[in-house]
Amino acid sequence: MAKTAARRRPYQLAEVIKGWIVDRQLSPGDRLPSETELMETLGASKGTIRESTRVLEAQGLVETRTGPGGGVFVREMSETRAISLLSHYLYFKDLSIHDIYQIRLALEPELAASLAGQVDAEDLTRLRASLHSYAEPAQNLDAERQQHIDSLAFHEELAQLSGGNPLLVFIIRFTAQILADLTVYRRLYEPGDHHLGPAGCQYHAQVLDAIEDGDADRARRLMHEHLLDAQAVMNDNEVQVKRGFLSEK
Repeated sequence: MAKTAARRRPYQLAEVIKGWIVDRQLSPGDRLPSETELMETLGASKGTIRESTRVLEAQGLVETRTGPGGGVFVREMSETRAISLLSHYLYFKDLSIHDIYQIRLALEPELAASLAGQVDAEDLTRLRASLHSYAEPAQNLDAERQQHIDSLAFHEELAQLSGGNPLLVFIIRFTAQILADLTVYRRLYEPGDHHLGPAGCQYHAQVLDAIEDGDADRARRLMHEHLLDAQAVMNDNEVQVKRGFLSEK
């Protein structure tokens, strides 16, 4: 029991240090107190403090710099790393297309509605230009895979434009990334529906028109229809891939 408590101690202190960072409103780049100061403040040994620091480093919340002016510094976790960590957690959860679209259908139509009349001409022009990569039917499976990834990137860009709610932006970008990963890992593009890209392109163009016109209801409705249509195709592809897998056994 004592050994178990000792193993947990660095993790407990890591949580204490995180609370200390929040309480003192430290920002990325700010230096933590020295090892000696932390030992005195937390009543812990040098080894335990160092282990706690390694825990925080593994979590991406601090970094250690050596040399003159070195020490332990607060760092901001990148979105890429956060998505990677969450993806690892979900790796063995056997997510389905339905699971992902349940989240997308709840959030993305409202996102589209919230952007109505709020996106400037420059961003609208940039987003319309991005549609060209999946405006025409794919010529092969590799091209279809890339079209699907490009189409998901459009949704991530929309989320980035919302700006007001970082949690909403992160969740939408995360679900889009997870769907892109599933498409590649499970080869859900392989059944081949080369018109999927152009169909998505048309919906995206119409959503942008509604956003430009300031029509929130139309933007919401179009995004909802688009996601239902895409979900139906992906569900069908998922079933076909599973059937193909079983027939090979």
